[in-house]
Formats: sequence, C-alpha cells, structure tokens
Amino acid sequence: MSGMRAVVSWFIPLTAVVLVAVTSCGQASSGQAAAQASPLPSRALVVVNGDVNFQTIAGFGISEAFGQAETVKDASPAASKKVLDDLFSDTSGAGLTILRNEISADPGSTIEPTAPASPAATPAYVPLSAASDDQGQLWLAQTIKADYGVTDVFADAWSAPPFMKVNNSVDHGGALCGVPSAKCASGNWVQAYADYLKQYAADYAAAGVPLSYIGPVNEPDYAPASYDGMTLTPAQAVSVLDVLEKTMAASKLPTKVECCAAYGWSDAENYAEAIQNDPLASADTAFLTSHGYAAPVVGLLSSWAGPTWETEWSTFQAWDPTWDDGTSASGFAWAQNIFNGLDTSNLSAFLYWWGSSTPQTNGDNESLVQLDGDTVLPSARLWAFANFSRFVRPGAVRVAVVTADDDLTVDAFKNTDKTAAVVALNSSATPVTTTFTLKDLGLHASATVTPYLTNGKNAVTAQAKLHASGGTFPATVPPRSLVTYQVTP
Repeated sequence: MSGMRAVVSWFIPLTAVVLVAVTSCGQASSGQAAAQASPLPSRALVVVNGDVNFQTIAGFGISEAFGQAETVKDASPAASKKVLDDLFSDTSGAGLTILRNEISADPGSTIEPTAPASPAATPAYVPLSAASDDQGQLWLAQTIKADYGVTDVFADAWSAPPFMKVNNSVDHGGALCGVPSAKCASGNWVQAYADYLKQYAADYAAAGVPLSYIGPVNEPDYAPASYDGMTLTPAQAVSVLDVLEKTMAASKLPTKVECCAAYGWSDAENYAEAIQNDPLASADTAFLTSHGYAAPVVGLLSSWAGPTWETEWSTFQAWDPTWDDGTSASGFAWAQNIFNGLDTSNLSAFLYWWGSSTPQTNGDNESLVQLDGDTVLPSARLWAFANFSRFVRPGAVRVAVVTADDDLTVDAFKNTDKTAAVVALNSSATPVTTTFTLKDLGLHASATVTPYLTNGKNAVTAQAKLHASGGTFPATVPPRSLVTYQVTP
C-alpha cells in the first residue's frame, strides 16, 4: 500500500510519445484564454493501421485494499451500488476489469495468525471468514463477478507473517528468513511462505473466485514504518519466485505468479533483469509489475521481454475531482499518464490505487471515487480511465497510429468482438478538426462511429453518431478534451 506516506507524485506530459506529441499542461493552459477569444480549429490527418500490432491489453483496474472493500460493503445499499457501478459498470461507469487484492499479514486480517513451531510444522490456517472475509475483499470479488462479470482478480502480499521475517514485524521492511543473506535462528521459511500464498489462492478458488495471479511482494525496494512491508533485493525476490512458482504449479490451481510491484518504474528494471537472468523465474513469471511513485511509468524496461503491468499509482494532495486544473491529480493529467504507459512502456494493464475511499480514510487523491456517508463523488480521473477501460476490453490489441498534429494524441485498439476503439486527447486550447482513416481493422466500409466525450463539462458523454465511409470519417476534437470513438462493424 502506498497511500499512507508522503511521496513524490509524477505528472508527465506526453512529449514525443511514439508517433505523436503534445504540449505540456502549463503551455496549453496559458493559451486557453486566447483560444476562447478565437477558437479557430486546426486540421490534422490521423491514420490507424490495423496491420501493425503492439501489446495485448489485459485491462484496467483498481484495488480496495486496507479495508476499503469492507467500507463499500458496509455502506448503504444505494451508496454501495453507486460506487460499484461507477467503477465496474461498462455502460454507466468506468467498466474496470481488474481487481488487485492485498494479502495481509496483520493480526485479525491474516489467514495464518499463529506461528507454527518450525518452518516444517503444520500451519494453523484460519478461513477467510475469520479475517472479515479478507477485509471485505472476498465479498467484493464475489460481487463484481456476479454483477459485472469481472473475473480477473489477483493478489499481492505486502509482507510475510512476522514470524517468517528477520525483524519479526510486518512493518519496517525486513527480509524473508531463508533468502540469500537473510538467516534466522528459527530456520528457512521460504517454502512455508510459498505454501501460505498457495493457501490464500486455494481459499479464493474454493469461494468461487479463483485468482488469476499472485505475487510474493509489494514494493520490495521500500520499507514502510506504519503498514505492512517486506524488503527484498532483486536476487532475494528471484529466490522466492523459484520456490513459489514450483509450489503453484504443483497445486493445480489456475493461479500464475507475477512480480515484483517495485516502488517506481526505474526500480522495476533491476527486478526485471534479475528475473530475466534466472531460467526458472523468467519462464514462469507471467508478467512484471511496477508502481509509478518513485519514478513515473515512461519508457520500456530494457531487461524484460514479457508483458508489463502498472499495478498501483496515485497522488496525495487534498481531494481534487476536477478535469483540467493543471495539477497531477486532474483527469487530464491521468489521461496523459495512461497514454504514456500504453505508448512508451507497452503496458498491458494500467491500475489506479484505490477505487474508492472515504474522507475519513485520507481525504486525498488516492481513490477514483470518494464515498462520504451516502454521497458518492466520482473524480474526473475516473472518467479518464473510462474513456479507455469501457471501450478497450481485455484481449484488445493496440495498433499503429500516425497523426500530423502535435497537439493530438491518438491510440487505437482492435477488440476481440470485432469492434475498435480510437482514443484521442486534444492538449491544445483550440478544437482540432481531423479526418480519421481506418485501415485493416476488419470493418465494413460504412462502419458506425460513436464518439464519447470527456472534459470539464462531460463525463464519457455519447455524441451524435458518425459513419465511416470507405473507412474514413471526419471529426472535431474539442479543446482540452478526451474522446473515444467506438467503431462497430
């Protein structure tokens, strides 16, 4: 969990990203007043080439760790449903498709509250019901599967149980006993830790929501003082992966292993290199994960050949639900962050930190939605996600786009249901009038195009339908706006 500390928040304007570029937020804002006086549209040509494929998209998501799921569960039925609709509905909300769980080691929240006599002794696991249904996370996973069809639930352990660690504490970092350079009088707990993670996955499978993936560590390069954390060097992390991956393979559960949720993108490179250089870990690690705190998610990881997910990121200023106020918390800034991650880092998944939280929890920007009693307030960050996640569905493939206008950033995706999504961000203070040409997307010559607009006045609002005649359609992207063109055959 990264929300209980002050960290550097990053907002990286898209500059020379892949084949397009945008001006910085400050530059665009300074020209806004002049644009209002004379809103003369510019022209650009956008070409989408479905023959040039990039990464496959796993989805977009959030976490409700550290009791946030339980807060939603305990809210009034109307407020609870509104939160879940905002996050997971693919018609009125963001249509998110991934949930990330916290595997807690805290008393009252862990499935192994009592230390066995030794690493080889039989553990005394308790059911998830003894841990408030895993702090409400089990209820949430079951609910979003039943009500919204969300089945991609994965989990990361913030820390091993304290008796398995060199410092005998869930806080203040500390390595797992038995990894290289971490010996303990109590013995080597690496296999016992792998068994503990396997048990957590087995509990979810038995409850009808099998985990897609499991990770043995969260931010192993950071030692938090006030919440769960475990520090592991890249070599130590690989030693855990080697044991965990064998254990999960032998379990016959469908859950695969991922790693390592580094604190920042630059730190992820070190873990990527260590995994890539270990034959077992490189073969059996489904994808590499990282956060965007210490360094933003920009650029490829040179040491990693597989898929990458950004699995946690937020900002920490006072609650700011606005679309375009020039801050790193604005919806516009997060639209840019998503474009950066997809385009420069080839991310397969992009997750925010919390989906919802309360003013009493933090009162800042760690969530997409704020739940205050019976009042549910979505932020513009939520709608920035929605312009992607509602229309770019799991299994979609990002394809090549070329645009001649530096102020217009465009991504395009082929979905498995034969629809396509073209997402455009206008960073200038004037409208951009353009012609979109769609090539080799498997569409009929006269496909239907529905624009969905997000800006200071609109939240994924459907606009008048367009028609792609001969695979081409004209459109005007309003100033400082995000538009998704949903293309149906």
